[in-house]
Amino acid sequence: MRADIADRGDLDRLLRRFYRAAFADPLIGPYFTEIARLDLEAHLPHITDFWESALLRTASYRRNAFAPHAGLHRERPLTAEHFGRWVQLWRASVDGLHQGPVAERAKAQGERIALAMLRRTTAAAADGGPGGFVPLSAVLLRSSPAPSPFAPGAPTSRL
Repeated sequence: MRADIADRGDLDRLLRRFYRAAFADPLIGPYFTEIARLDLEAHLPHITDFWESALLRTASYRRNAFAPHAGLHRERPLTAEHFGRWVQLWRASVDGLHQGPVAERAKAQGERIALAMLRRTTAAAADGGPGGFVPLSAVLLRSSPAPSPFAPGAPTSRL
């Protein structure tokens, strides 16, 4: 039986597992490695603050989570397929390490965040138009099984 997400250490392990998979993913990996050139060690404390605030009800995150995604979208548009893959990898990472009410909340929150980011980037791309449309592909992708990034022979990362 896997334990639930209980503290910042659990979030650190979860996020490292997720980003290992995300960096190696052919669809969304380039956003992290080529466009953002994300230095995970420098950025991980902020990402952990975000998830700690969202899941463990701390007040440690005080940044704008949308701004970096809007910048990426300007460089190379993010689509429902990208956010759908993010959700797949997030769910697989959570399920691989944890089970329980907080883990379920992490998966649900991840879906809500991905859909909100998709809506906001779509609205921003429409130059302030009404936006908010979520393509059916976003719903379909989140329910499709993701290829397991942790299966034998899956690409590994130096993270």
